[in-house]
Amino acid sequence: MKKNNNIFNIKTILFLCLSIIMFNACDDNHTETFEKTRLFRPVLNQDLFAEGNTIIVDMAKLKSAIGYNLEVSRDTFKTIEYTIQSDTNYVKINKDIVGEELFWNTLYQVRAIALEPDTEFNSKISDLGNVKTNRFPSVLNIPNVFDVTDVAARVSWAVAGLPITGIKVFAADDLRLTTPLFNETVVSDIEQAAGESFVFGLEPKTSYQIAIYSGTELRGWIDYNTKVADLDPTTPGVIDLTTNEDPGAVVNAMASASEGDIILVKRGIEYTGPTTYLDKSVTIRGAYGFGAQKARLLFSGNLDLTENATVNYMRFIDLELRGTDWGGKYVINISKVGTLNELSFDNCFITNFRGIGRIKTDGVTLNNFTINNSIVDSIGSYGVFTQDKSGSVLNNIKLSKSSFNHTIYFLASKNNSESLIIEDCTLANINEEGRQMLRWREAGQNNISNGVTISNTIIGLGWDRANDGKSKIKGIDGLEATLFNVTNTFTVSDFSWVSDATTGEPINPIPNITVGNAGSTQADLWLDPENNDFTIKNTGFPGKDSSGDPRWRLTL
Repeated sequence: MKKNNNIFNIKTILFLCLSIIMFNACDDNHTETFEKTRLFRPVLNQDLFAEGNTIIVDMAKLKSAIGYNLEVSRDTFKTIEYTIQSDTNYVKINKDIVGEELFWNTLYQVRAIALEPDTEFNSKISDLGNVKTNRFPSVLNIPNVFDVTDVAARVSWAVAGLPITGIKVFAADDLRLTTPLFNETVVSDIEQAAGESFVFGLEPKTSYQIAIYSGTELRGWIDYNTKVADLDPTTPGVIDLTTNEDPGAVVNAMASASEGDIILVKRGIEYTGPTTYLDKSVTIRGAYGFGAQKARLLFSGNLDLTENATVNYMRFIDLELRGTDWGGKYVINISKVGTLNELSFDNCFITNFRGIGRIKTDGVTLNNFTINNSIVDSIGSYGVFTQDKSGSVLNNIKLSKSSFNHTIYFLASKNNSESLIIEDCTLANINEEGRQMLRWREAGQNNISNGVTISNTIIGLGWDRANDGKSKIKGIDGLEATLFNVTNTFTVSDFSWVSDATTGEPINPIPNITVGNAGSTQADLWLDPENNDFTIKNTGFPGKDSSGDPRWRLTL
């Protein structure tokens, strides 16, 4: 009978392994040592924050640290405001520790080093970030853009506590409000009861601090930035309507204008929108003034070109443009052969049109269509612009620093274009379910030669106009040979493209757009998108200070 030696062999191997382990454990010369290293950089338990004008720094406690060295700056450490040595990881930066009051409503930067008894092993510098101190507790209202002109400011406050008796103006760099630039403006009893007064004699394009007082007691102050110098109504080439409230004044001025004239209209007044056949370059511009209501142009018809005309530009600046109905009204609806080099809108509110612009005949060239620093809302089936003929051309489109809301279509063309740029924009409720956002739809001539650039932009849902839960859109029609350059652009988390019923794949999405990367639904991202308030309310949104129309961004 053959013996089985497997059990013996296994026992032998186990014994030898155990002997080796025990031998190594008993070898005093086998002790391992490690070289001493620097302390880890300090990290925060919670983000920097302010209580009044005190900065709170709450760092994680490092066991080996004997203290921390903090540096505070207001110019990203080009200069250092304060250096603080602390033996604790929780530090309140205030007058008690630095010897003077920190500035209110001011952005600071903080960095720190963990200290070790042997300084050679101190940590490296850790940038702890930015923090803004709170506003000084005040009854002052934050000014709107329409509360300041080039030479004057409207100052308003909540009527509470001691009566406001005076207003002083300080230079922007006089941070401790030591030297008024002008004599104090006395606030009358009537102004105090109304909660507003005015300061005059300011310089254009200048930053100021304006403070209110009850007697000698400071009640608060706030920054004002005056606008560039307003247009002088007496300048040659200016048609001054700032004292003319006749609704037909703009129509009459367009008829009498010469090449390059500027029609200056009064803020807060409604004028009939021009329906001229253009044969000359004209600018219609709102004059400076106080109050929320811009000068309004009410369109019951539309502009057009004169047959075979070549016009350098038609410009609208600081205006509200409103159609009488959105079923058939445009700002411009070109039905005549000709060339318009530039159609532009700057600082405008545009609403209630079938389309802002349309080309409806062959033989038209529009070289540059631009919208900047504007809000566009409630635009019908011809969208922001539709170039509707294969024998015409819309060459360059630029949409910048603007908000677009509630459009059935967005952009369309039946011919090639040269460029499309969408930058620093907020787009919400753009296109009804199933419609293409960018529709270049004539076979063989449906591309943009210099590509599409979309940057620093936020895209919300498609427009659920019927309120039946349908908000999916298509991205493009045509544009197969067009290069798309998309950077720092976000879509809300409930955004989606129309998808193929069989494969589930998106139908014609815009290339390089990432779906849902905003990490927030449209309702959770913006304060009140239905009413054109796109203030970003989700502080965790990664593009909160770098994307969308700049007027709505969150800033420290």
